[in-house]
Amino acid sequence: MQVGRVLGALLFFVAVCLGGSLLPLEGVPIGQAFAQSDPIGRAFSERRSGFQVSGVGVVTRLLSDDDDGSRHQRFILRLSSGQTLLIAHNVDLAPRVDPLLPGDIVEFNGVYEWNSKGGVIHWTHHDPDRRHPGGWLRHRNRVFQ
Repeated sequence: MQVGRVLGALLFFVAVCLGGSLLPLEGVPIGQAFAQSDPIGRAFSERRSGFQVSGVGVVTRLLSDDDDGSRHQRFILRLSSGQTLLIAHNVDLAPRVDPLLPGDIVEFNGVYEWNSKGGVIHWTHHDPDRRHPGGWLRHRNRVFQ
C-alpha cells in the first residue's frame, strides 16, 4: 500500500512538472492563472457550467457522503494547476471508490459546475436512461461508472 502512495506521489510530481505549477503564477489573479492552464481553469475564470470534462488530480480531502436525495460520495481533488474540485460521485448509480485515501490519484470524466471554490464534478456514472453522456472515475486502474 505504501508503495502505491509513493508511486502516486511520484506520478503527480511528474504531472506537475509537465503540466504546470501547483501554485498560480506570481502576480497573476488566481482565475487568470487557472485559465492559462486548462479548459477547467477557463471555465472557472469565466464562471461557466454544465459541460463534460476530463482530468486528473490528487485527493486532498475526504468528505462525508451527501445523503440528501441520491447518495453521493464526496472528496476534493487538486489539479496540477492548483485548482480544487469537489467530486460528487453518485453511489446509487455507480460503485463507491474504495479504498480512497488522501494522496491518491483519481482520473475523472463528468460534468463541471462552477462554484467559488473551484467547481464541482458530477455525472461521474452511467445514465440508466441513456439520455446523458456517461461519466466515470478511474482509481488504481479500476473504472467506477
